[in-house]
Amino acid sequence: MAQVCKGFCEDYQAEKTMLRLKYAEGQKRCTLCALFIKYDGDRCPCCRSKLRTKPRNSSKPKKVVYQ
Repeated sequence: MAQVCKGFCEDYQAEKTMLRLKYAEGQKRCTLCALFIKYDGDRCPCCRSKLRTKPRNSSKPKKVVYQ
């Protein structure tokens, strides 16, 4: 069965903040619904897809190791 956004995830939609602080404040992103939500569970209450709790890319520079 395909996952579909049912639309009631907007009840959990988080307030807008600076991009880097969203995950630090406990907001989670549902990639299917394309929303940041404030929710305690690890799955979206609307479509049951897994919520992303960390940003996809890090702002920290990567260390280069020379051998």
